[in-house]
Amino acid sequence: MTSVELLQSLTRLSGPPGEEVAVRDFLEEYLSARGISGRTDAKGNFIVHSGSGSPRVVVTAHMDEIAMIVRRVEPDGRLRVGPLGGLPIWRTGEGPVAILADEPLPGVLSFGSIHTESFLSNAVKMRSNPLSWEDAFVLTGLSAEALKAGGVRPGTRVVLAESRRDLVRLGPLVGGYFLDDRADLVSWLLLVEECAVRYPHVAFVATAAEEVGGEGALYYLHAHRPEVCIALELGPNVPDAPVVLNDQPTVWVNDSYAASSAADVRLLAALGSRLGLELQFQALSRGGSDASCAASHGLCARPITLGLPMENSHGFELMHPGAMANLARLTAALLDEV
Repeated sequence: MTSVELLQSLTRLSGPPGEEVAVRDFLEEYLSARGISGRTDAKGNFIVHSGSGSPRVVVTAHMDEIAMIVRRVEPDGRLRVGPLGGLPIWRTGEGPVAILADEPLPGVLSFGSIHTESFLSNAVKMRSNPLSWEDAFVLTGLSAEALKAGGVRPGTRVVLAESRRDLVRLGPLVGGYFLDDRADLVSWLLLVEECAVRYPHVAFVATAAEEVGGEGALYYLHAHRPEVCIALELGPNVPDAPVVLNDQPTVWVNDSYAASSAADVRLLAALGSRLGLELQFQALSRGGSDASCAASHGLCARPITLGLPMENSHGFELMHPGAMANLARLTAALLDEV
């Protein structure tokens, strides 16, 4: 299976925060077929650690995706939804969704018709005000009673339908939803295959609920307090910290929560030169990773965040597929030094 084929297998799976079981099962089965075992903790993190006791180094990539959550069920059967994680209302647009009830139900994220001058319509409201999540609703064709009988209630997760999860190729790039962090899970799997037995002081953790505050990483790191946490992330192409969409990994020197030490930044620069990589260093004005969130809570001493250069973060993301292998290669070299 190529890296892109592995990525496609992962992006087709839904994994909203707090309901990542399909992604976790895939990781477990993939590694088990290669003779590597792991365990799942109470938070839903999937952990591969060949050593005993608490690890000194933790490498994370998160399993969850930005999604929606049902806020209320209207009497006419419309579902009012809000974001679960950093999902701006305009990032996905109208289209098919799946409601993760007792059995998944199809639905359509909607904003209403435009052939009207009624002030009650979104079409008129948006002329003077931006749309908000209060303007969004999901149509299912079912009554409120039928939805309730099927287990739809406030708290039910809503995700993009499988029909919207196929990757596309654009020249040397690949595009799709949820490359953050499924592409990093590809790098994580490559790394685990190569390094899990070689580095008993390292725990490889596929984390849950990262998109809602790094909850999975905070839970795991609170129990173990490693010296180093390395988070595999995206490297967003933004105006104040631009990157080239090539196969060269990025390094977050800081974000909204923490900064890497100057010594670790110098170490990564040296490793990049040694590996023949032209690393892209980013000082981000917004964002956070498992590592930086953990450092801000005093749960690791050395936060390091490595990324895949990516456009349209938290939307239909684009990246160079060769970056996944290079990110794994850089991280493996880093594990030799930390």
